[in-house]
Amino acid sequence: MKYHAIDPKLYALNRERFSKKMKANSIAIFHAHPTLPENGDAIYHEKPNSDVVWLSGIIQEKTMVVLYPGNPDKKYREILVILRPNETLEIWYGHKHTREEASKISGIQTVIYLDQLDALLQAWIHHAETIYLDTNENDRLDTSLPRLDLTYVHQLMKQFPLHRYERGAVLLKELRAIKSKYEVAVMQQAVDITHKALLRVCKFIKPGVFEHEIEAEITHEFLRNRATRHAYGCIIASGDRARTLHYVENNQECKSGELILMDFGAEYGNYCADLTRTIPVNGKFTKRQKEIYDACLAVHNHAKKILKPGITWLQVTASAEIEMNKQLLKIGLLTKEDIKNETEDNRACRRYFYHGLGHHLGIDVHDIGTRNTPIKEGMVFTIEPGIYVEKEKIGIRIENNYWVSKSGCIDLFKGMPITTDEIEKAMKK
Repeated sequence: MKYHAIDPKLYALNRERFSKKMKANSIAIFHAHPTLPENGDAIYHEKPNSDVVWLSGIIQEKTMVVLYPGNPDKKYREILVILRPNETLEIWYGHKHTREEASKISGIQTVIYLDQLDALLQAWIHHAETIYLDTNENDRLDTSLPRLDLTYVHQLMKQFPLHRYERGAVLLKELRAIKSKYEVAVMQQAVDITHKALLRVCKFIKPGVFEHEIEAEITHEFLRNRATRHAYGCIIASGDRARTLHYVENNQECKSGELILMDFGAEYGNYCADLTRTIPVNGKFTKRQKEIYDACLAVHNHAKKILKPGITWLQVTASAEIEMNKQLLKIGLLTKEDIKNETEDNRACRRYFYHGLGHHLGIDVHDIGTRNTPIKEGMVFTIEPGIYVEKEKIGIRIENNYWVSKSGCIDLFKGMPITTDEIEKAMKK
């Protein structure tokens, strides 16, 4: 790992929170995937299971976490399962954690090897009444693909058919959505690295540079600050390409007079940042560009002001859409008749603002959490309204990350250039 060691209290607290939610005399099993083949003998580099990372900080393939708070043998109430190191394989593929190293990262005292698990697990399960199993229940999951998590679930349920089974994902959706101070401290480091990358490209961008050159500058700043990687595919979209929401080709020239939409974020310590800024290639907004940008920023600020415990994310979105209508009317993109003829399910602003207002953020960039239950203190959201105008070949999106407090929210990107004046000033430097 490139990042500095994370305080294991983060993972210990997460395990404690989950254990408190478990039923009496129950065992929970979290199973990480093996490495996935890309082509030939190449492998995809990924987090094998975000839940295992959340509980242990271990990103090594085939890692398992077993929680059994009621185990009569106290030594086996928290167990970390890792691959047994193999000297021959390490020559080819690198170092695997020793027991001592894995214990230091996770804070779990009992660490066993995967080839030791079956005999122990059978005795634990025979003593337990309920088994919590972990599956991917992220609402954005592509369920058309074969799923390794279900393979393990089916295997265990076939082996132990008479036990009661519970969905670990139900508890995790609630728990992972609320970030502890330890988690936010790590997220803040990802945010700070992302901040540095924005300031770097503000000085670098000028007419004639290519989108991929800007991506290279961002990547350079990420790596030199110990980021693990990009939190997601970097979007560097100049001119009309900014209207493509997930544009990742990043291979065109940036021309004077265009705006460039940049959506990127660092991953640090397995936690994500997520930023979007739209800036002028030549360092100066035109009057019309500023007008549209300020309208988008007004919606962003409106959503930020109402984000607090008690309201649902759907309610925040609905309020932001009403504000977007007002702003688009003000700059001539909507008429009063457009707004009069809208429906609650299809606001007039959706002609120009056709994606979600934001999402939960954490170990995954689109982190788990609900949209239709009351927001709670500790949740972290992105706020990212956009305005996309085909006739004017303009796409603008403005995104920051917010940690919900007792009475409002805290901007993790506080101090970063966000107004047109601040952006122009940063580009002059």
